[in-house]
Amino acid sequence: MHTEFEIRAEAVDGPLALSLLREYTEEVASRYHGRPVTRAEVDEALAEDPDDGLHPPAGVFLVARDGPGAVGCAGLRALAPGIAELKRMYVRPAARRRGLGGVLLDAVEERATSLGHRTIRLDTRSDLVEARKLYAQHGYHEIPAYNHARYASHWFEKHLWRG
Repeated sequence: MHTEFEIRAEAVDGPLALSLLREYTEEVASRYHGRPVTRAEVDEALAEDPDDGLHPPAGVFLVARDGPGAVGCAGLRALAPGIAELKRMYVRPAARRRGLGGVLLDAVEERATSLGHRTIRLDTRSDLVEARKLYAQHGYHEIPAYNHARYASHWFEKHLWRG
């Protein structure tokens, strides 16, 4: 079932964004550790990998809404000239399997192109099978590591346009 979602830029340090980022971090950290994580572990993970660059003019933090409620998010930041990085892609469990992941990717790609980026890169983990499948379905292909992210085990890239 596909619903029309509203996608808007939000301040990455605003209350809505911070709430979504805590949920995202709690979910991926719990999956990684195979157990629920503590509030302190979430705080530590957020401090260890800050959301630098996910704000204008070089980046953006997008929030998806379904009616009045926020249901997902995705961030974009400049990585190098012409290359952007997708960060913090998250869809709340109740909104999954409705096409929102693809809608968020389209919005991020549109924003990246408007900012002059020709390529988007991202890193992810082996246990995030659904994410890896989504990226592959939307034209992202695996590449060699472009960073030394502590938990990353897969790196993807998509060329948006030739220029």
